[in-house]
Amino acid sequence: MQYGARCATAAELMPLFAFLLFLAAPPQDDPAEQLARDLKKMIDVFSIADREAADPVSPEQAFYQGAIPGMLKTLDPHSIFFDPGQFEQLKQMQNSESKGFGSIVSVLPGRVIVLQAMEGTPSAKSGLTAGDEILAINGYELARLEFEQLVELLTVARQREAQLYVRRPGNARVLRFTLKPELVDTPSIDRAFLLTPQIGYLRIASFDEATGKLAREKIESLGGENLKGLVIDLRDNPGGAVQAALETASLFLNPDQLVFSVKGRSAKTEEVHVPKLARPYKFPVAVLINGKSASASEILSGALQDHDRATILGEPSYGKGLVQRVFTLTSNTGLALTTAFYYTPSGRSIQKPLAFGQLDSKAIVPLGSFHTDAGREVRGGGGIQPDEAVGPAQLTRLEMVLDASGSITTFASEYVQKHEIAPDFDVTPELLDELRVFLSTNRIQPPVSDFLKDRAWIQNRLKQEIVNLKFGVAKGDEIEMQRDVVVQTALKKLR
Repeated sequence: MQYGARCATAAELMPLFAFLLFLAAPPQDDPAEQLARDLKKMIDVFSIADREAADPVSPEQAFYQGAIPGMLKTLDPHSIFFDPGQFEQLKQMQNSESKGFGSIVSVLPGRVIVLQAMEGTPSAKSGLTAGDEILAINGYELARLEFEQLVELLTVARQREAQLYVRRPGNARVLRFTLKPELVDTPSIDRAFLLTPQIGYLRIASFDEATGKLAREKIESLGGENLKGLVIDLRDNPGGAVQAALETASLFLNPDQLVFSVKGRSAKTEEVHVPKLARPYKFPVAVLINGKSASASEILSGALQDHDRATILGEPSYGKGLVQRVFTLTSNTGLALTTAFYYTPSGRSIQKPLAFGQLDSKAIVPLGSFHTDAGREVRGGGGIQPDEAVGPAQLTRLEMVLDASGSITTFASEYVQKHEIAPDFDVTPELLDELRVFLSTNRIQPPVSDFLKDRAWIQNRLKQEIVNLKFGVAKGDEIEMQRDVVVQTALKKLR
C-alpha cells in the first residue's frame, strides 16, 4: 500500500495521538494531568526507540500500525484507524458505483454456467445466453481452479474489461467474448411473487434509499390489502440504510409505535417511532432470518417481533447493532469509532457482546429475557432469536453428489437446447428416466432405492434448472421455494 510522499513527523502525529488518548483515557480526578502524563510516556518510549533501536523506527509504523490500532482494540473490534492510504481508499469506496456484466451464473467446482444474461446488460449485448459454459476468463482456465478461486476470479473480472472463452451446447467451436463492465441496477427487493393464492413472498436482499417505497409497490402488485399473508425473506441480508428499515417497518406497525432506540455513553438516547401518518397493512406476516441477517435486517425483524406483528422463523441473526461515526483527523487520516448501539422496542441490544470490551457497562443491556407487547418472552444477548428455529434441509449423499458435480445443470442445459419449453412445463417420469441414463453415462449410478427416496427433490431441482435457463432465475426461484423448508414452515404458519 502506498502512503504519502514523505513520512509524518512525530510533531505532526502528536495532535492525532492526543485526541485518541483522550478517547481511551479512564476517568481521573484531573483528566488533563492524566492525559499529559500518558502522552509524555508514549513520546518518551518513541524517542528512546527512535534513538536507540537496532533498526530505524518509522513514525508511521510506530503510530499508524502499532500504538493507535492497539489502543482501539481495547474498545471493540469494529473501531478502526485509517492511515492516509486507507482513508483515501475509504473515500473512493464511498463514491464508487456498482459495475458488472449483468449475468447470473451457476458456480460449480471448476465450472461456471450462465443461467441468465439480463436484458440490456454487457452480457446480453455481447451475445452470452443461458446455457453457455465459461471455460476461461482473461487467460485463466476455470477447470484448474478451486471453488473459492473461481468466486474470487469472477469478482475481480467484473471490475474491468474481460476476455471470455465460452462453449455453447450443440456448438463444437469455442466462442470468444469481450465484455466491458457497466453500471448495473440491482434492486434491493429482487423477488416478489405468490407462494399460493393470496399469500405473498418478498425477498429483501439489502436496504437502500428506495427499499421502503419499493416494498409497498411490490406488496400492492401481489394484492395489497387482499393478501391473506406475507413471507418477508431477510436471509443473507447484511443490512444497509437504517431509514429504509424504519420505512419498511412502518408498512406493518401502527403509527407512533417504537421501532428502535439508540443509546451510547456520550450520545443522548434517541427513540425512533413509526410516523403518525403511516398506513400499515393488517395481514399476518412471517419473517425469515439466518446467521447472515444483520444490521437493518435485525432492526426490522426485532421491531416486528417485539410488537407481536410477525412470526420470526429460521436461525439466530448475526448480531450487528452498532452506530459508527467516521472522524477526519490530521495528516489525511481517519477514525471509524463505535459511538452507540441499537436496541429493539423491548430493550434488547441488537449488538452481540463485543470481543474486547464495551463503550460503557451502563450502555449495554445485560443478557437475559425480555417481553413483547403481548407478554411473550424473547431472549436478549445480541442478535434476533427466532420464535421457531428452522434450519435449511440437510442434503442426502445423492443430492450432494448431484449438486457438486453439476450434473443436473448440465443435463438441463442440453435439454433446453433440444426441446421447446412451455410456460406450464413440468418434469415427467419419462424425463426422469432420461436423467438417469445421462447420469449413468457420467458414472453416477445411485441405487434405485436412493433415487426413489430423493425423487421429489430431484424432480424439483431439475424443473428449477430448466426454468432458470428458459424463463430466467426469478422464475426458477419460485420453483426452489417449493422445497425450501423455512419457506414452507412459514407458509403453514400463515394458512
